Amino acid sequence: MVRPPALAQHPGHLKRAAKRRLPIAIYDFLEGGSNDEVTLKRNLDDFAALRLRQRVFDHVASRNMHTVLFGQRAAIPVALAPIGMGGVFYPRAEIHAARAAASYGVPYCLSTLASCSIEDVAAAVDTPFLFQLYMMKDRAINAALLQRAEQAKCPGLVVNVDTAVQGRRNRDLDNGLVVPLKVRPRHVARIVRKPRWLYDWLRNKPTLGNLAPYSPDGTDLATVSAWAEPRFKGSVTRDDLEWVRHHWQRKLIVKGVLDPEDAKLAVSLGADCVIVSNHGGRQLDGASSTIDMLPRIREAVGDAVEVVLDSGVRSGSDILKALGRGANGCLVGRAYVYGLAAHGEQGVTAALSLLAQELDEAMTLTGTADVNALPENLVFAA
Repeated sequence: MVRPPALAQHPGHLKRAAKRRLPIAIYDFLEGGSNDEVTLKRNLDDFAALRLRQRVFDHVASRNMHTVLFGQRAAIPVALAPIGMGGVFYPRAEIHAARAAASYGVPYCLSTLASCSIEDVAAAVDTPFLFQLYMMKDRAINAALLQRAEQAKCPGLVVNVDTAVQGRRNRDLDNGLVVPLKVRPRHVARIVRKPRWLYDWLRNKPTLGNLAPYSPDGTDLATVSAWAEPRFKGSVTRDDLEWVRHHWQRKLIVKGVLDPEDAKLAVSLGADCVIVSNHGGRQLDGASSTIDMLPRIREAVGDAVEVVLDSGVRSGSDILKALGRGANGCLVGRAYVYGLAAHGEQGVTAALSLLAQELDEAMTLTGTADVNALPENLVFAA
């Protein structure tokens, strides 16, 4: 039996601790989705609507939660998703997350928009990590980022393909979290009510570590963000993906797929893995949930292609449901950022421990002995 960590008896404790520490604008940045947040809610609701088949006479004495994701061993079928601007949640956030992932034994993915650079994270951990690429209009910068990832011995590249435009995030607009920043007196008043967060922010002053070297006018967050915003490529074309495949010889992972035809196309262009994702409900509002589209995408690409589910995963039972619907594993984002924002590395470890505990309980009560060999009819719709 996996025991809950001392920091939290259940995930709600980490979420509430994050909300207590963060200014409301930063918490909304973490929690929010696009427009009316229909897709954000649908991700959660569709997971909740699925049923697990409870078996009372098939309990197993021991359960195996180990698997392989992205070519790396994983203590549970989970990897930590890339998050942008992690430094707004916790100082040197990506290093804390990467260390926790390495210690726990799950893969970690670093974002192009991370506060800490590829080199900073590589110097802090011995375990190789994945790198997520947001493509820029200037292919020379893309090539430089790939070279830096290769020098850091990143075993896989995650190419984000669902950000042709950025979804309108109403919470961020209301809070002034736009480029350039529009901070009003009421925002300042809310920030000073969170002195611990404010102290950490002033002491560390995060930036976009991977892009700062290319910004000619300064390396502070506001300057780098203003420089980068018009230079993002947005839409990723077939030619772009072919270019990446030609210049990246290791594992290629395409993230942001929500349609079977797009999944087949990504594989035909050289993807070794597709990540079924709607960006956590932060892009197209009104899109399908990832757990709903997962079986169709699995059927489209077949069993030989690795399929990982992202968006909406909050618990160990969600992980088991995703496996039962055809995923090889899950990316978790908010589920670990709650712990990160509240307690740094220890909080991420606590979040992973809670997911493992919940997964172990769900496996026990469904008679599941091994995450790599699931019982028949494990998951069904209401």
